[in-house]
Amino acid sequence: MHYITNLKGQIHSPLIAILILLFLITPLRSQEAQKDFDDTPKIVVFGDSLVAGYQLPPGKSFPERLQEALDAKGISVKIIAAGVSGDTTSAGLARLDWSIPDGIDGVLLELGANDALRGLPPKNTSENLKLMIEKLTERGIKVMLLGILAPPNMGEDYASEFNPIYAKLADQYELKLYPFFLDGVLTHADKLLADGKHPNVAGVEVMVGKIIPMVEQFIEDLRPSP
Repeated sequence: MHYITNLKGQIHSPLIAILILLFLITPLRSQEAQKDFDDTPKIVVFGDSLVAGYQLPPGKSFPERLQEALDAKGISVKIIAAGVSGDTTSAGLARLDWSIPDGIDGVLLELGANDALRGLPPKNTSENLKLMIEKLTERGIKVMLLGILAPPNMGEDYASEFNPIYAKLADQYELKLYPFFLDGVLTHADKLLADGKHPNVAGVEVMVGKIIPMVEQFIEDLRPSP
């Protein structure tokens, strides 16, 4: 390699020129990468054991499999899991603010199953969900509701009061509603754990497959208008 010396004795070479160029370009690329990440919609799946992946192997929970399914379709989104086993709507309301950090664009809200299992008053469930929706909306975070149905052993009177909660709230606040989170799973023993309440790995796959078209629509709603 031939070097060229100028009048001041400074030494230049093609290699040095390339290094300088890379030094100047790298911060710009880092800024672009950070901007791309910032522009990626971020969605929190907020719920109970159905979200937390109760007794499932690592990587097989609903939020994790939803992320992988969306990645496979080439959809740019960041799915964040925020499930706590045993949570009622009251417990979810209590932890809402610190579980949903700033910078979140949307929330898939799945709570109420434990309320129904414990026979808690449906009016309390409705009020807690309403407060969560309003808190998130005030922060500019869009909500998609994941509905729950009361177990049959709670009786028809309880079910008639509990089951319509999600549709009423979706209508009131103009939210997307997935009517029953365990659709295609709860009545199929081969899709459930031994407790007959929680999905197994196969059950999660069914849940993801059924819900993903609506999640895709929700993601589109989160993107800024052209």
